[in-house]
Amino acid sequence: MMQEIKFGLIGCGRISAKHFESMAQIEDAKIVACADINKSKAKSAAEQYNVPAYYEDYLDMLDTEKLEAVLICTPSGLHPEMGIEAANRKLHVITEKPMAIDLNSADRLVKSCDHNQVQLFVVKQNRLNPPIRLLKNAIEKGRFGRLFSATATVRWTRPQSYYDLSKWRGTWEFDGGAFMNQASHYFDLIQWLMGSVESVMAITATLNHSIETEDQGVGLLQFRNGALGVVEVTMNTFPKNWEGSITVMGEKGSVKIGGIAVNKVEHWEFKEYDDDDKLIETSFTDPTSVYGHGHLGFLRNVVDVLHKKAEPNTDGRSGRKSLEIILAMYKSAKTGKKVSLPL
Repeated sequence: MMQEIKFGLIGCGRISAKHFESMAQIEDAKIVACADINKSKAKSAAEQYNVPAYYEDYLDMLDTEKLEAVLICTPSGLHPEMGIEAANRKLHVITEKPMAIDLNSADRLVKSCDHNQVQLFVVKQNRLNPPIRLLKNAIEKGRFGRLFSATATVRWTRPQSYYDLSKWRGTWEFDGGAFMNQASHYFDLIQWLMGSVESVMAITATLNHSIETEDQGVGLLQFRNGALGVVEVTMNTFPKNWEGSITVMGEKGSVKIGGIAVNKVEHWEFKEYDDDDKLIETSFTDPTSVYGHGHLGFLRNVVDVLHKKAEPNTDGRSGRKSLEIILAMYKSAKTGKKVSLPL
C-alpha cells in the first residue's frame, strides 16, 4: 500500500464539498485539516467530513500540520497568495479555477512552485467528462479533418442572492464576472480542444445584477489554425440553468456536447466510422449541479502524480492559458478593439 498523502484544505465554502466528498473516495490520501476565516464554517466542515483538525488562520494550519499538499477553495483573487505561501513551505498546490485573476499573479504562483520544486495543479474537472474525452479523442485522431469552428455556450442563472452571499462575489478584486468565474471552464475547453488563440473580440454587459462585473458577454476567437470561435455567456437565463455546451465543426465532422454542463452528446456525426461511435450512449452523465462529476477523477490524478504514477492532467501553465484568453476578452470589451495574444 502506498503512503497516505496528507492534504490541508483552505476555504470551506460551496465548492469545498466536491473536494471533501471526492477525497473521501480516494485511497492513500486524506484531508487532515481545513481552514476558513469563518471559524464556524471550518468547524462545521471538519465535523461533517471527519477532518481531524480545523483552523481560522490558514497560515497556522500550514505551520502546524504535517501536510504534503494544499487544496485552495477560496475566492479567486486569493488563490495566488495562498498558493505561494504553501509552495514556500514545500507543499504541493491544488487550486480551484481560475488560478488567479491577473497574469502577473498567475506567473508568480507558477514561478514559486517551480522554485520550490512542488507541483501546481489547476482544477479543470470538465476535461474529464466522458463526452468531452470522446470529443478530444476525435480531434486527436483527425476525424474532423480541418477544423472550421467552435462555439462555447453558458446559459445559466444566478439570482442576486447568490452575489449577496459574500462581499467578494461579483467584484473585480476577488472574483471577476461571468467570463472569469462561471465560464472559466468553457474558455479552458475551447482552447484545449481547438488549440492556440490568435486574437479575440468581446462585448460584455451588466444587465440584471447589482455587481461590479459583467453578468453577460459574447466573444469571438480566431485560432492560429484558422478556425473561428464564439463564446456566449449569461447568468440571466430564465428561470434556471439551461445549457453548458461545446460545439465543434470541421470538414468531415460535427459534434455538440451539451446538457447542463457538457455532460451529454447532443449531436455526433462523422464522414467515417470509428469504434468510439459505439460509446456515445454510455457517455451520458447526469450531474446534480453545474460542477459535474469530474472532481473525483481530477483529484485521483493529483494523488497518482504525487505518488509518481501519472502525469498531471492540468498544471499551472495549462491553467494559465484560459486565464489569458479571458483577460484578453476583458481588454477587448473595455477598448472596443480586437486584442492579439499573447498579451
